[in-house]
Amino acid sequence: MNLLRTLATVSGMTLLSRILGFVRDFVIARAFGAGAATDAFFVAFKLPNLLRRMFAEGAFAQAFVPILGEYKNQRSPEDTRTLVDHVASLLSLALFAVTAIGVAAAPLLVWISAPGFGADAGKFELTVALTRVTFPYILFMSLVALAGGILNTWSKFALPAFTPVLLNLAFIGMALFAAPYFEPPVMALAWAVFIGGLLQLLIQLPALRRIAMLPRPTLNFRAAWADPGVRRITTLMLPALIGVSVSQISLLINTVFASFLQSGSVSWLYYADRLMEFPSGLLGAALGTILLPSLSRCHARQDFAEYSRLLDWGLRLTFLLAAPAALALAILAVPLIATLFFHGAFTADDVLQTRQALVAYAVGLTGLILVKVLAPGFYARQNVRTPVKIALISLAATQAMNLAFVGWIAHAGLALSIGLAACLNAGLLYRGLRRADIYQPQAGWTMFFVRLAIAMAVMAATLWLAMGPTENWLAATLTARLLHLCALVALGATAYFATLWLCGFRLRDFSRRAAA
Repeated sequence: MNLLRTLATVSGMTLLSRILGFVRDFVIARAFGAGAATDAFFVAFKLPNLLRRMFAEGAFAQAFVPILGEYKNQRSPEDTRTLVDHVASLLSLALFAVTAIGVAAAPLLVWISAPGFGADAGKFELTVALTRVTFPYILFMSLVALAGGILNTWSKFALPAFTPVLLNLAFIGMALFAAPYFEPPVMALAWAVFIGGLLQLLIQLPALRRIAMLPRPTLNFRAAWADPGVRRITTLMLPALIGVSVSQISLLINTVFASFLQSGSVSWLYYADRLMEFPSGLLGAALGTILLPSLSRCHARQDFAEYSRLLDWGLRLTFLLAAPAALALAILAVPLIATLFFHGAFTADDVLQTRQALVAYAVGLTGLILVKVLAPGFYARQNVRTPVKIALISLAATQAMNLAFVGWIAHAGLALSIGLAACLNAGLLYRGLRRADIYQPQAGWTMFFVRLAIAMAVMAATLWLAMGPTENWLAATLTARLLHLCALVALGATAYFATLWLCGFRLRDFSRRAAA
């Protein structure tokens, strides 16, 4: 299996999801703008979405995939099926309990996650109602993560990468066609979350059946809990919950801060975060997804040299693609926001306020993606202690920076603290891998950075000169903005990759086979 080709496949599916995600945000921004109703929905959606990222895509995936890969490579098929059955049964039981508690405790959860809403009784009650509809999303998405982990271990990457498309389609359909039938209309978005989560689970069941890994539920929970594999997954998962989810915890705390700021602050941060997630998901999530199974196989067979080479490959691709993406996001902040969101109830002031948050987020984008490549270097070895220590340091640093920045640049300070803490997290993870002699850099890094810097400088100059003033973007029609933005993206990408080619980079240099 060619990892570069697999990365292209996963990134292609993610690209489709992100494009539909921008269509979804365009529809939501046009219909609802950035006000009290959207603030309420984004807070209601943030908590189950946060739990999804922390648990389903974070701690559970990082703990489950290495153990499952070990069973697949070293145990019998029946042992592997039994592990899947036991994990699925216990996970479902725990998720039903968590969902029931979450729905019942929705007022408390809203008060904790957005205490500033307590000053507006209507806004608070709306957020509670929305939370009760969206909370089952964590149940669906955790089971989606279980299915995706199994499929990824069997090198079936495309379908799990495609599933987020269904959530975006649910959002678009409900916002366009169902909103008028709800009171208030924003409730349609909450039901879109519920429907989208359910669809993502259902679409993966036939694929699991084809590889004979569709879970067989058991009511013998005592036997399931006694399974040594389940115990090992649980042991790895609990500390990993912190280690892989610091940025999500920080985002939740940022929502608390933002709930006390000017109305619309939560929404500005949301729209900026959505733009930042485009390259983050396209590259970071995709790289982490395909690296973890290969790293786990290398660890199982004690091939430490290949383990190090895989990490080196992931790091070079991250710098090659994430660093220019971060720079382009900062330069093209107004063109992107104006083209995607400046419609209907979304005002010119919303564009400028969202720009501040996006530029601040862009500072740490490369660090955020590096974390998604470096953390699997520990988790594939079933080492959770080191990332947890680093995560706690980063979390403390984030909150210290929040206190320092929020009084200075308001909501943009919250975004900046996330970005800088991600860079700190990545730096400490890298140092940990080097100190433990897990990762040895391959030759050529100095010239790699020199050539990369030249290409980024050419791209930045090209975009800056071709972009034009902010006023033109705010005054232009949607068609003109869209055409200009597409031309800028094409021009910037051409300038960047052409310069890389002239500096000696070739696509074949980044081709790599997966661990067998």
